[in-house]
Formats: sequence, structure tokens, C-alpha cells
Amino acid sequence: MDETTVQLLCPECAKNWQVPPGELPEPSKPFHCPNCHASRRMSEFTRTERDLRTLKQLG
Repeated sequence: MDETTVQLLCPECAKNWQVPPGELPEPSKPFHCPNCHASRRMSEFTRTERDLRTLKQLG
């Protein structure tokens, strides 16, 4: 079975990666890029609207 992931894209450094939604904070909570340490709301790191919906449903 394939595990669902959320695609993330840092708005500061453009790092692109995937994480299971259960490992991420709620969309309105702060999140820090593991590459450049930029801090923004989790929702600002989701790559697409679909990723944001997945995070809201499964996170």
C-alpha cells in the first residue's frame, strides 16, 4: 500500500520535499523549513491546493 504524502515547497529557498501528513502540524500552526529555517504557517509550505486539502483531511 502506498503511503499518502504532502508535497512541500519552501517559499524562501525553494526546497521541495514530501512528508506524510500525520508528521506535520495543523495548517495554521508555525512550521520551519529544514533547509533554510524560514518560519511561516504550515499552509504556506504546501505545494498545491490538493496538498493543502490532504493535510487538512489526514493531518
